[in-house]
Amino acid sequence: MGVTQVTVAVSNPADKEKRWEGLFLVDTGAIDSMVPRHALESIGIMPESKRSYELADGSEIKMDIAGARFEFMGEIVYGSVIFGADDVEPILGVTALESVGIEVDPQNQRLKRLPATRLKKVIPVF
Repeated sequence: MGVTQVTVAVSNPADKEKRWEGLFLVDTGAIDSMVPRHALESIGIMPESKRSYELADGSEIKMDIAGARFEFMGEIVYGSVIFGADDVEPILGVTALESVGIEVDPQNQRLKRLPATRLKKVIPVF
């Protein structure tokens, strides 16, 4: 499986003019999105709470979170953002993708727009 990336603009919900743009790794295994702390603080987004996350190795970590505005592929979505280390690669989580009806095509390493945003969970038929 390859790597899928997309350019995302993150802005402060209280002042959309305060924004930071970066190349994000699309991670369908991550629920929330993550941005370097310095980038969030530079646009006036400050931690509002902490949330526990389970890492890939099964360990648990508490991380600072807040709300942010994400813009990518002509879409806008508001959601939780994790304050990552200053050197972390930005991650776009699955919640932001699904909220605007975009999914990953892993074979072509691209994002594709669904004909409509799903309002219900799709259950595969075997």
